[in-house]
Amino acid sequence: MKKTWMITQQWEDVLFLHWPVPFDELKQHIPQELELDLYGNKAWLSLVLFKVKGNRLRLTPSLPGVSSFLQLNVRTYVTCNEKKGVYFFNLDASNALIVQITTFVHLLPYRRAKMTLEKEGNTFSYTSSYQSQKALEEKLIVTFEPMPVRIESRAFESWLIERYHLWTKMKTRLLRIDTCHSPWRLQKVNVVIHHNTMAPFVNSFRQGSQPIVHYSKYKKARIFRPVMETKKVPSH
Repeated sequence: MKKTWMITQQWEDVLFLHWPVPFDELKQHIPQELELDLYGNKAWLSLVLFKVKGNRLRLTPSLPGVSSFLQLNVRTYVTCNEKKGVYFFNLDASNALIVQITTFVHLLPYRRAKMTLEKEGNTFSYTSSYQSQKALEEKLIVTFEPMPVRIESRAFESWLIERYHLWTKMKTRLLRIDTCHSPWRLQKVNVVIHHNTMAPFVNSFRQGSQPIVHYSKYKKARIFRPVMETKKVPSH
């Protein structure tokens, strides 16, 4: 049966930042139904920042106030029921209404952040700052310059980038949300991280360590309705 998509979005000027981190530092922060997906015997943490445009529900036009915003995802790589995907620790967004809607239904861990994205020539300057009353500020300041050099999608790049399932925990229920889009077209990019205090729950994730980086100019995606995921028990 053909699935019906729920939301469509365009993602522009997408910057991927990937760091290897110890297994034990991430395992305790993901739902017990999920397993960390390892590459090179390491778990991986990624920051993905981009601009959302054309955000709309199926059969509706883009609405002013919710169609465009900046977003920063903090994620790791997981598997469940033989599907590979990602688990979001949080999704920071510049749009207050988007955050209110998603947090009201307890669907995804969106947070309102102060975010800016400026461009001068071919260089982007990006700032995101999230401040809660209970924790220290989580902040990312980065400049990046995309290069006109394509990156061939080898096994490691595909493992990091081509992820079409995400999981979220809604109270006691594990939900899976599927996405659909064409394969990523990646470019090399020069990146300077000026400040990084994201993911403070990971002790080894500190400013100064150099990530693996990728850039993509544009991607149009479709997002499907959440489905309840029941962890299958292996048969013996």
